[in-house]
Amino acid sequence: MILNLLFALGMFATVNMTQPTFTVLGTQSFSLEKRYADTFVNGVFKDNILLTLAYMRGLNKTSTPNWSDIEKPFTYSITLQPGEVFAFHQDVLPEFAGKVVKTTNAHFGADEGFKSDGYLVADGVCHLASLINEAATKAGLTVVAPTNHDFAVIPEIPRHYGTAIYYMPGEKGANAMQNLYVENNKDKPITIVFDYHNNELTVNVEEEK
Repeated sequence: MILNLLFALGMFATVNMTQPTFTVLGTQSFSLEKRYADTFVNGVFKDNILLTLAYMRGLNKTSTPNWSDIEKPFTYSITLQPGEVFAFHQDVLPEFAGKVVKTTNAHFGADEGFKSDGYLVADGVCHLASLINEAATKAGLTVVAPTNHDFAVIPEIPRHYGTAIYYMPGEKGANAMQNLYVENNKDKPITIVFDYHNNELTVNVEEEK
């Protein structure tokens, strides 16, 4: 009886220790050292991308972020249930109202610490949106990017995935048209994983087997 009980407990422990396995449905990566040919401008792009991801991960809004913390390697994931939507920012098209469960939480202004290269504040965030667009499209998710970024090349991203991002308080219609929407059209949860190591940013879209 005791041996049978121990055997049953052992089997229970073994089952509980088994980790779920995931299938990568789509993936894309790019180097944060190759965002722009000019070194200074590249640094602005890189910092704005990493700051956006820090706000997505829950960083409190500040005009003076701790860059040494923001630039540390990380892995972060979000999960979308069937029918749920990730949007790049909060102003969304009517068809996605009530479906959005996650955004970057950013508004891309200097008051949130975003940098300017002398042309625009928050230059570079379109690169991040385009990276997500490509990975999610490869995964077969429903991806809507109303405004293409065809006015400028995004290195390492094919032009048709280029995604323009814009946010200005009080301009909800224009903002909604320059946003990115990723909807889980699968019948099970999907996870979007962001991995930043060795100056390489990778986005994986995964489904549990």
